[in-house]
Amino acid sequence: MGVFRQSIKKDRRSLMLSVDYIYVFLLVLPVIAFLYSSVGHGGASGYLALMALFSFPPETMKPTALLLNLFVAGISFYYYFKEGFFNKKLFLSCAVSSIPLAFLGGTLEINASLYKKILAVLLVFAILKMLNVFGKEKDQIKELKIWQGVIIGGVIGFFSGLIGIGGGIILTPIILLMNWGRMKEAAAVSALFIWVNSASGLLGQLSSGVILGKESFLLVFIALIGGALGGYYGSRKLNNTMLRYVLAFVLFIACLKLVLT
Repeated sequence: MGVFRQSIKKDRRSLMLSVDYIYVFLLVLPVIAFLYSSVGHGGASGYLALMALFSFPPETMKPTALLLNLFVAGISFYYYFKEGFFNKKLFLSCAVSSIPLAFLGGTLEINASLYKKILAVLLVFAILKMLNVFGKEKDQIKELKIWQGVIIGGVIGFFSGLIGIGGGIILTPIILLMNWGRMKEAAAVSALFIWVNSASGLLGQLSSGVILGKESFLLVFIALIGGALGGYYGSRKLNNTMLRYVLAFVLFIACLKLVLT
């Protein structure tokens, strides 16, 4: 038997998985990172779905997903920024309120059953995003008013810290629906938005007593392999249509598991 340890608060909990399960998990992890990074996301919703499929306890899922988000979203942002897609004003308008509220959300605990239901709802957003329901671009781009960004960013930030995601699966569709930017701009802004929210949410977790196990950083290394490739190809107009359908199917299965168990 292999052992995956995650220390939470003052008591240490061990998640015992068979070696076969560990290998399967570690093989799928960089694939999830690749798929999300290619569209400017850190992948927290995908990691949470994957951990749910492998029956990780909710208290281990949240900090691990945030840590993975930090590294994968960071490298994804680097590639999109390098290609010139970053909209500084759009980012700052949303991030100014999301950062402190993500920290606040990260300090709070949530009932395990309620956690699964909320996560299932968030995964619906991810599924719709991957199916390009929000992906149509319009020629006319509207300017985001600062107060709009502050309100939307704050709400997303708080919810992100509470659940353990960066908020990109919600922000990107909103940017596209409101015509505040094109797909690549939304990806660049969302990548950095995810990074700052993940950092703030994780700090909130750590301040409340959460301790990350050494194994978490092994997962980071493995996820970065997929994240680096995804960010590189995604920022250079990689066609992800089929990949998005595959990911949507995986998220759909995870969503059903969360609702039915």
